[in-house]
Amino acid sequence: MGHGAPTFELGFLTFNLSTVLMLIITAAIVFIIAVVATRNLKLKPTGMQNFFEWIMDFVKGIINSNMDWKTGGRFHILGITLIMFIAVANLLGLPFSGITIKGDLWWKSPTADPVVTMTLATMVTVLATYYGIRMRGTGHYLKTFVQPMSFLLPLKIIEEFANTLTLGLRLYGNIYAGEILLGLLAGLAGSGLVGFFGAIIPMMAWQGFSIFIGFIQAFIFTMLTMVYLSHKVSADH
Repeated sequence: MGHGAPTFELGFLTFNLSTVLMLIITAAIVFIIAVVATRNLKLKPTGMQNFFEWIMDFVKGIINSNMDWKTGGRFHILGITLIMFIAVANLLGLPFSGITIKGDLWWKSPTADPVVTMTLATMVTVLATYYGIRMRGTGHYLKTFVQPMSFLLPLKIIEEFANTLTLGLRLYGNIYAGEILLGLLAGLAGSGLVGFFGAIIPMMAWQGFSIFIGFIQAFIFTMLTMVYLSHKVSADH
């Protein structure tokens, strides 16, 4: 979008300060929602508690559609955290998209950064591998790479990398493309009176569609996470 990224170098590492800032804000928002929703629990939930319990039931449904609850119940908190964090991260760039300071883009959705989405995808792969070994045993886990036939080993290894890549890039691509279009519409709106009236309706429509996409992508990422975990830990896999 024609803007630079504020960076900070620490040795051989380079940090995108915009991404770090937005990740902190995302985590803070999710934490505040969780605290407010669970601060004063009632037998008859209302308001935020009702919303949070709906999320819990929704994630429970995702888990139950992939594995039995005795096995998958331990991933309930993980699923709730993922779907809330990713949904907030996806939507964060919409209200003030394109805020720049001295030519550096500071406000954006953190999931519009491939480093963030690939890190999340890698985390899912590592967790799936860890729980697969812990719950089924090292022998069983290694045996899955040569089942049903041993010559499939190279393909099974490639599949592990492909799953990680597609999980991360799917999320990144959808959110980044949306923010690119919003940036172009914002530029058109700022070009003059004619540009403003020509861009305002498409921008409002795309904002609404981006909200829908943000929630859908959070759901897809959480669903695929449970699918991958199920393949590693369920007895019928």
